[in-house]
Amino acid sequence: MIGNRIVVKLGGTIILLFLIVLLPVGFVIERIFSGFYFNEVRDQNEQLSAHYANVLATAPNANIIPMMEMMAGFSQVKLYIVDSRGQIIAISGVPDLIKGESVPVEETTTLSQGKAIEKVYVESATAKRYLVFGTPIASKGDVLGGVYVMSSLEGIDQSLQKVREMLTLAGLGAFFLALGVTYILSKKLSNPLIQMEKAARKIAKGDLNTRVKLTSTDEIGSLAQAINDLAFDLQRYRDTRKEFFANISHELRTPITYVEGYAKVLKDKLYESEQEKDQYLSIIHDESIRLSRMIGDLFDLSKIDEGKISLQLEWNDVTEVMEGAIQKATIQAKEKGLNIQLNVQDKLPLVYCDGNRMTQIFINLLDNAIRYTDKGGIYVEMWQEDLQIKIAMKDTGMGIPEKELPYIFDRFYRVEKSRSRQFGGTGLGLAIVKDLVELQGGDILVSSILGKGTRFELTFPTTSETSIGEDEE
Repeated sequence: MIGNRIVVKLGGTIILLFLIVLLPVGFVIERIFSGFYFNEVRDQNEQLSAHYANVLATAPNANIIPMMEMMAGFSQVKLYIVDSRGQIIAISGVPDLIKGESVPVEETTTLSQGKAIEKVYVESATAKRYLVFGTPIASKGDVLGGVYVMSSLEGIDQSLQKVREMLTLAGLGAFFLALGVTYILSKKLSNPLIQMEKAARKIAKGDLNTRVKLTSTDEIGSLAQAINDLAFDLQRYRDTRKEFFANISHELRTPITYVEGYAKVLKDKLYESEQEKDQYLSIIHDESIRLSRMIGDLFDLSKIDEGKISLQLEWNDVTEVMEGAIQKATIQAKEKGLNIQLNVQDKLPLVYCDGNRMTQIFINLLDNAIRYTDKGGIYVEMWQEDLQIKIAMKDTGMGIPEKELPYIFDRFYRVEKSRSRQFGGTGLGLAIVKDLVELQGGDILVSSILGKGTRFELTFPTTSETSIGEDEE
């Protein structure tokens, strides 16, 4: 629906706020002009009325009043003069009034008290409005009457009407200008959101090559970048998943094919000697171990993904754990002519961890280092830094290309795909290592120089408060 579009909602909100501000401002401006004009006329009437009253008070003779009427007629000043009883004794330019009439009693009382009078008078014939200001004529403490000066309010009304018309026109102009600006602004804000919506729907349908064009670096640009990152991650996840299943199929099929093939050879007694028979049995045994290890790795990863892996957490001496892991890997290292050296700086504090899982981490890393190292050795260093235990494991193997480093902890990821499975392994070891390290509140980093070797650095807290492991018990 049109009413649900963001451009309508945003535009409507801005226009509403604009009206909320504009209308009170217009009203205040109109009141200011109205008060200004009214005060100008009032001050003028007050000054003229006071001037005439002062003349009459200082020159009280019979000829002064006719002269004043004549002067007022010449100057087109509307006025009338009353005596002390409130009777009109002189009129100039006021057709509705007649000499001899009396003003209201309350006005006579007010004048007798020496107070001025201010009122609005409406002419009966023309319905014109006049502002009237009356000043008492006081002489030697006595009030002799009063002088009323009148000014038409028609000029004020016309001026205010023009002001209102100008304010209305200015308001309409500002309104349409704000409407145009609001429309442009709303479209500028909504168009990227509409593009992102379309992109998100394409991504949801499986078109992971969809990207949103980045047009700004603000919050909308950040959202567009997040959608692009999501599409990239989903695409990589899909590709990794395909590769994952392809690798599982290949990794499982290879040992099963070996076991099945050589078992059939033995069953049908197609071997020619006992030595050949023992060779076939050895192959079956090795492939069974490989298959069992792969299934165990997949089982561990499945439990980690489901959050069902159990950790037996306690305070462990990681130096002893590392020494045990090195002892188990020594035989494999010696078969390749490699040495494993351990260097521990001083006495290290205990670490709150799962000893068996920690052994699994160390053995996987040692096995990986031995597999990809042909000469030289593996060097392990352990030290304390602040409230953390640092463990560095460096080999002198073939190394890893820099562009491959971000992906080595992915499942079944192989750096040298051209060499396929020449170096053995399931391709799951480092993925398991990373998950187990993080489950125990640790961190793992890797650096490598192609042709010179690879270095893994593990960090574990020495206090249980900094570990998430307590929640696993």
